[in-house]
Amino acid sequence: MSPNAASAHDDLPSNWGRWGEDDQLGTLNLIDDAARARAAAEVRDGTSVSLARPTSPTPLTTGLSPFGTPSTSPAPVMQTVNFNGFTPVATTDSLLVNTHNVGLTHLDALAHIPVDGRIYPGVPLADAVTPGGVRHGSADPFTRGIITRGVLLDLAPEGSPLTAEDRISGGDLDDALERQGAEVHAGDAIVVRGDWDLSASMTAPAPGLDLSAVAWLDAHGAALYVGDIGDAHPPTLPMPMHQVALGRLGMPLVDVAQLDDLARTCAYLQRWSFMLVLAPPRILGTTGLAVNPMAVF
Repeated sequence: MSPNAASAHDDLPSNWGRWGEDDQLGTLNLIDDAARARAAAEVRDGTSVSLARPTSPTPLTTGLSPFGTPSTSPAPVMQTVNFNGFTPVATTDSLLVNTHNVGLTHLDALAHIPVDGRIYPGVPLADAVTPGGVRHGSADPFTRGIITRGVLLDLAPEGSPLTAEDRISGGDLDDALERQGAEVHAGDAIVVRGDWDLSASMTAPAPGLDLSAVAWLDAHGAALYVGDIGDAHPPTLPMPMHQVALGRLGMPLVDVAQLDDLARTCAYLQRWSFMLVLAPPRILGTTGLAVNPMAVF
């Protein structure tokens, strides 16, 4: 674990101060030229797989309220289609994106979760996040693109999904790594599959990682976490992934990934590592962005 303490919870791992008081990259600092070179070396035949779930927009008129939709919260993406001209010469659309919705694969920025009223690595929340946008800990650094080596840890191989009561430990991650014969390097992205659809219900119980799994990620130098599971529901405090991995370690999270295609490709190729490419839109000052991670073999 990292030696610094982020708050009164001095028994929890933290990277506050590790890369300076103004750092906005967090564990992405671990992705150096050597890490990108290892990623490039994983590309052998050019096979690529998306790690994002398909998301269909909801008409804006129904997406804002429970009327006309089974959801009681705003839809992940709401759409208005525009017809330009009395006899349209073009059609356009406007999208309202609810970034952190469980129906949308998205990348959490460091400003998403404060710790004791501060944003990683200790910036007061009022200084970091304003009604006019995010000044510190935004997704801006991610928009330059993230390229690193990814490793899939499949916790539900051969159609054996986790149960809602499962809590994933560091030992479980070790078991998956050993079962697949893979290895992890500092600066890698760890991709965890539980064969779970978090969007099925916003209130139903769900499995998740525990604090020992976060310690595992820290000890192995994980730069990024991608998963179809994250924090368990109902949550325990502190939330291991959002309040410790993201808030204290500064580890960006890709939430609500769709990993079935990746698991099938890895099993077919008998390769569990790949080049991972994320290229979020260059929209600045946000707490996160929708993203389409790509695994390239």
